[in-house]
Amino acid sequence: MSPLRTPRLVYAAVDRTGAIIFSHASGKTGLGQEDPMTLDTVFYMTFCTKLLTSIACMQLVEQGKLALDDSDQLQSLASELRDVQMVAKERRLTLRMLLNHPSGFGYAFEDLKLLEWSRPVGLDDFSGNTHDVLHRPLVNQPGTKFQYGRVTGISLEEYFQAFILRPLGVENITFCPTDDMKANPAYMHQRAKDGSLSVTDHLYRYPLLPCSPEEGGKRCCMGGAGCFGKPVEYCRIIATLLNDGTSPNTGTKLLQPGTVQEMFTDQIPTMPRYCNEYTPSGKPLLANPCPLVPCADDLTEGWGLSFALSHTKSSTGRAAGSGSWEGLPSLFWFADRENGVGGIIASQILPYGDLEVLGCSERVESIIYEHMCGN
Repeated sequence: MSPLRTPRLVYAAVDRTGAIIFSHASGKTGLGQEDPMTLDTVFYMTFCTKLLTSIACMQLVEQGKLALDDSDQLQSLASELRDVQMVAKERRLTLRMLLNHPSGFGYAFEDLKLLEWSRPVGLDDFSGNTHDVLHRPLVNQPGTKFQYGRVTGISLEEYFQAFILRPLGVENITFCPTDDMKANPAYMHQRAKDGSLSVTDHLYRYPLLPCSPEEGGKRCCMGGAGCFGKPVEYCRIIATLLNDGTSPNTGTKLLQPGTVQEMFTDQIPTMPRYCNEYTPSGKPLLANPCPLVPCADDLTEGWGLSFALSHTKSSTGRAAGSGSWEGLPSLFWFADRENGVGGIIASQILPYGDLEVLGCSERVESIIYEHMCGN
């Protein structure tokens, strides 16, 4: 394989006891760089952040501070969601809709209607600006189509650290990278149509820029796509889900088993995602159109509370009902509760859906399942 095609990757897999059963880092931190990729390299995790936000929401649901299906509560907490509309809102938003994606909101990089609405200025999904996050229209009726601090009195960063990450022993996942984390980043790359790679500007620059402590405290914590971190530490989050909500590493209970089961229950049984359904790309430099690889059979997926749920056993061995999701620069995680195994592969390669990364992920995952089955 040409070095211009070789992904720069970190892969880590974990079982329900919290043991890292496989970990590996390959390549350099960036094309033309001398520093090797290591398990301590820091990645922009984009949509992998959603899992943490979902855990936070479900903790507050358990405490009675949030309700999954109370549209009045959501509107009182986030009145901004009423302001801008592309379609007339005939159904009311709920927290469950926000977590399972038929909330009516979209991303400019994948929704052509939203992209056109934002012209001529455009809309940056990764500006880190609160205005860009909140002031965008509905592109579908809430609850009709699948689309991808005020309760607690503290920021989402403070909540994550106090009630999720520190209890799991995680030190390097955050919305606000420390100086040490900023000194050890994986470079962002762009894949050209001929398959070659080149270094490109970082997708999410705002948190990486120098700032005063005061400025840092005011930065937007994007619960859908804002965290930076080390993939091997993300495995502690996955292991907690594999272990029914209790960390096998620290013994801390983040969630009740019934809550984890609800998260892994298909929330859109009447709106399955067809794996071969065509999804265009609004910004081809950021995302490839889907499907990335057409399925021989037109398989379907469901959706839990913030992640996809498989309806069938995968070719790698992953059980039906497993949860998974991804990050835009080609990061992919999974959690197979039936077999007690999960993992994450991390790269920083745009556009989304890099076939080299996907191929590597499938090969490694297949070998992990083969070893688990004693083959």
